[in-house]
Amino acid sequence: MSLIANLFGQSPIRPMQEHMRAAVECARQILPLFEEMVAGDKAAIANRRQEIDRLEHNADRIKNEIRSNLPKRMFLAVERRDMLEILDYQDSIADVAQDIAEIADLRGMVVPKELAEAFLDLVRRVVSACEQAELVINELDELVETGFRGREVVRVDQMIEELSRMETHTDDLEERVKRLLFGIEDELGISAIFWYRLIDDVGNMADYAERVGNRLRLLTAN
Repeated sequence: MSLIANLFGQSPIRPMQEHMRAAVECARQILPLFEEMVAGDKAAIANRRQEIDRLEHNADRIKNEIRSNLPKRMFLAVERRDMLEILDYQDSIADVAQDIAEIADLRGMVVPKELAEAFLDLVRRVVSACEQAELVINELDELVETGFRGREVVRVDQMIEELSRMETHTDDLEERVKRLLFGIEDELGISAIFWYRLIDDVGNMADYAERVGNRLRLLTAN
């Protein structure tokens, strides 16, 4: 019997939480990846990409088992399509982390010194937003048990509000990095295009984390 079959039991909530844990582990690898990019350690970048690939494949395995085993209707308060939508947002976090590592490795990208401090600040905040989304998903079983009512809903709403504030902060940091990049565009040449893409990709991870929270909030509002 597979791990996911064991996790399912009477509910798919635990596998959803397991998948989110796997996706956030991918996100956490982005910080050491960028630290290695600041240092210009291309061998370490290649190794980090392999690790992120391994973690993303694990997240995909869990995702595929969830999709295969998810019943048509699970609870009075949760529809299958709601769970699948949340699952897609979670999975996008892992997918984007993998995309970032691929570009960094294939192009041998080294963070320009003018961007290093601001870029690392952005990455740290994005990872924190992803971790906050994981905390929110970890409350899903409690929400189901309470029928999406009572104090648990209030507590989760507060957690989602904090997640929203964190994502807004990442938007501000993302703009700061882009302004710094604009100032050295001419020096970077065509590489500037790839740096803009990386900045967007990093920011998108926080966007997907916020969508996880917002989609769960819709469930609590129904």
